[in-house]
Amino acid sequence: MSYAGDLAPDTAWDRVAAGAVLVDVRTDGEWAHIGVPDTSTLDTEPVFIQWNLADGTNNPQFLTQLQAAVPTGKPLVFLCRSGARSIAAAEAATAAGYTAYNILEGFEGVPDSYGDRVANGWKNRNLPWH
Repeated sequence: MSYAGDLAPDTAWDRVAAGAVLVDVRTDGEWAHIGVPDTSTLDTEPVFIQWNLADGTNNPQFLTQLQAAVPTGKPLVFLCRSGARSIAAAEAATAAGYTAYNILEGFEGVPDSYGDRVANGWKNRNLPWH
């Protein structure tokens, strides 16, 4: 593993409460139409930086945007839809000098046998979102 590790959504929440920065790497469309994590009760806000752009290509400015938003001394927890893009983002951030974690299950969780994302993930574990 080339990043600090994987965290369950509840554990990720605890890390953010302890000072880690939540970085949501989904697309603008996902944030607008599916929802976003709400960490306002922790007196912090997530950082939103797309890992992939709407056309499916990698965001060539990802690390530049991350470095502009978060100092390298802050631990990061990365979130995507299901926990795949966030692994790639955590690996890139680790290579850039951050301590980075991936949130297992992502925001929506893995699909059930019908293809619906209702089994797990940030939203389905009743962590705050809007």
